[in-house]
Amino acid sequence: MNQTLPLSHWLSASRPDNTVIAWLGNHTWTLGQLRYDVALLVNDLQRQEGERWALCFENSYLFIVALLATLSVGKTPVIPGHCRVSLLEEQRSLFYGVLSDQPLEWRGILHVVSSAKTSAPTAAALPDIAPSRCIELYTSGSTGQPKRVVKSVATLDKEAALLAARFADRLTGCRVVASIVPQHLYGLTFRIFLPVSLGMPLHAAMLYYAEQLAALDHQYRYLFVSSPAFLKRLDPNLTPPPVSMILSAGGMLSWQHVIDTQRWFGIWPDEIYGSTETGILAWRQRQQDIIPWLPFPDVHIAAEGDAFRAFSPLIASEEGLLLDDILQIENSGRFHLAGRRGRVVKIEEKRISLSEVERRLMSLDGIRDAAALPVTRGGRQGIGAVLVLEEALRQTLQQTNIKALELSWRRALLPWLEPVAVPRYWRIVDEIPVNSMNKRVYAQLQESFNESP
Repeated sequence: MNQTLPLSHWLSASRPDNTVIAWLGNHTWTLGQLRYDVALLVNDLQRQEGERWALCFENSYLFIVALLATLSVGKTPVIPGHCRVSLLEEQRSLFYGVLSDQPLEWRGILHVVSSAKTSAPTAAALPDIAPSRCIELYTSGSTGQPKRVVKSVATLDKEAALLAARFADRLTGCRVVASIVPQHLYGLTFRIFLPVSLGMPLHAAMLYYAEQLAALDHQYRYLFVSSPAFLKRLDPNLTPPPVSMILSAGGMLSWQHVIDTQRWFGIWPDEIYGSTETGILAWRQRQQDIIPWLPFPDVHIAAEGDAFRAFSPLIASEEGLLLDDILQIENSGRFHLAGRRGRVVKIEEKRISLSEVERRLMSLDGIRDAAALPVTRGGRQGIGAVLVLEEALRQTLQQTNIKALELSWRRALLPWLEPVAVPRYWRIVDEIPVNSMNKRVYAQLQESFNESP
C-alpha cells in the first residue's frame, strides 16, 4: 500500500471499474462512475472559452470530478479557499468562472457540477494529465489580501508519497473521513490526494459535529483528518467510532486536547506541521507534552538571523522559504515551536512578544487557552488577554470577584514578564474564535475589547 498512484493515472490506471472512490450515506461512487462523470464535465468545459476556473466545493467526490476535468482539458483549477459569494465577487479577476456543487448567488459564469448517479457505461479513456500542470491556491495572507500559491501536480503527488511512506502501514483497510473542506492545501492533500493515491475510499461530506463522527458505520475502520478546533469540541458522552488514526493540522493542538482526544478515541493523534506555501514539513505524535517535531525526509530548517528558512523537496525554490514561526532547533534537527514572527508589539518603548505572553498565561493554573493582543484605550496602549478557563476555575469564578482573580494573574505573571507586558484588560470566553482552518480570528477578539471595561 506504500506505493502511491500519481494523479496522472487516477483515471487511466488498470483498476476495476467497481473500485470504490467515495461514499455518502448509502450512495457509493466507483472508479467507473468517476471516469464517466469526468468525461461529461470535460465535454462541457471544452465548449467554454475561459482558462481559469474557481473550484468551490464541500463534496469531495465532486471536487475530484472538477479537478480532474479541469486539468484534463488544459485549464487551471483555482482554489480560492472559500465558497463565499461576496469574496468571489471581490476576487472575480482571478478566474473566468466558478465550478461548484451548489447553486450560488454568483453573478458571473457558474457551472454546477453533479454526478450522473446512474450505472455508467465504460467511458472513453482520457489522456494522462501532465505532472507539470498546476493548481493555484489562495490564502488570506498576512495583509488580508489573497496570496497566490502555485502547486504543480508533481509536487502534490510527491507530498502524498511522503505521507504514504510515513503512515501507509497504519492505514491499510481504512476509509477517510474529515472535518476540513478541500478548499485549502491541508484538505487538498489529506482529504483528496492521500486517499485517492492510496486507493482509500473517502467520505464525500465534511463532518461538522462530534455526533456525525460518532454516527459512522462501525463495520469500517477510519482515518480521521481533523483540525484542532474540531478535536476541542469532542463529546465524551458519545460512543467513538473505530478510528485507527487521527491527523491534526492547521494550528497548535494543546496538550489538554491531546489527552482528551486520546481518552475518547483510545489512540494518540498525529500532528502535522507545515503551511500552504511549504507543504508538509514535520510530524510528531505526543504521549507527553513536550515532544519536538520530526522533519520529513530531506526537509531541512536553518536559522537565518532572527528567522528560519525551510528547504524541502516540496519547495520549488532552491533558496527555500522563510517561515512565519520562531523555532528552537535541537542538534538532531528536531525542533520546538516558540511563537510566530511578527507577533511583536512595542509598548512604552518595550518590545513585547504576544506569543510569550500567551505562553505564560497558559502556564497558570486553570487556564485552558489564551490569546493576547494589543488594546488601545484613551490613547494608551496595553495588552488584552482573552482566556478560556478549566471547568473548576469557571465554577470558582461564579463565587469570586473577577477583579481579585485578575489581580492574582497579574502577580503570577510579573516574575516572568515586563510590567507593560502583563495584561491590563481581560475577557473570559467559552472558546477562542477560529476560522475553518483553525486560525484565530483576531478581528473578532479585538471587538470584544471595544465594549466598556
